[in-house]
Amino acid sequence: MGSFDHLDRSLLMRAVRKHTNCPWVLLYIERWLAAPVQLPEGRLTRPEKGVPQGAVISPLLSNLFLHYAFDVWMTRYQAAIRFERYADDALCHCTSQQQAERLKTALAQRLANCGLEVHPQKTRVVYCKDSLRQGTYPEQQFDFLGFTFRPRKSKDRFGRYFTNFTPAVSGRAAKRMRQTMRRWALHRRSDQALDDLARMCNPVLWGWLNYYGSYYRSALRPIFRHLDEHLTRWAKQKYKRLRGHHRRARHWLQRIACRQPELFAHWHGLQSTAGQ
Repeated sequence: MGSFDHLDRSLLMRAVRKHTNCPWVLLYIERWLAAPVQLPEGRLTRPEKGVPQGAVISPLLSNLFLHYAFDVWMTRYQAAIRFERYADDALCHCTSQQQAERLKTALAQRLANCGLEVHPQKTRVVYCKDSLRQGTYPEQQFDFLGFTFRPRKSKDRFGRYFTNFTPAVSGRAAKRMRQTMRRWALHRRSDQALDDLARMCNPVLWGWLNYYGSYYRSALRPIFRHLDEHLTRWAKQKYKRLRGHHRRARHWLQRIACRQPELFAHWHGLQSTAGQ
């Protein structure tokens, strides 16, 4: 929806007044919305709509606006359709293509009435294909909150395989994780012990595992192999006997992972995913 830059401020203040009549709160919100923004080159600009990005109150006001522009409207006029919304990303569950197309048209009109517009590339009708839904449709996957939802092979409790429409870490999220690993520059930290690297990395690794590992955790394995490659490079720099011997360094790291699987979060957190 791109709501941060395009919110109608008069409608926003109407939403705020539904929750407070404190004159000081209303005064400071209005003043803050009208305050000029300084661009990187030093020039001042005064946007006539939207909320400034980067300020702590911007997400709160944006969510308040979208609560009335989207959530309340969906509940009132599209009560048969379940939906989820996070910030300006929303997911609606329709039972047919016809229902989805009607909702897409109605939603575009609703947002236009509120001074917003649907994102032309992200607003799509997707067919959730699985073992029970065997039809065909051009769009069969989508990204939402860092996950890619698409048909995947799964196994039930009896060991039988079937196709399930399920989420796993998205390609964009995986790319950001690998970029973070590269910024750690582990191969340049040869002055530190392996325990020191584990203490530095583990808080972030556990965060990734707890969030992205909630569904289809085995999809994280290729990403964490990337981290093990960085640790292998570190070992080659750290120990003279491993320099110039990539395979020997990799085997050395694998032996440590077998002896101390709890040392790094991904060694311990991915042990239970071998069958996925």
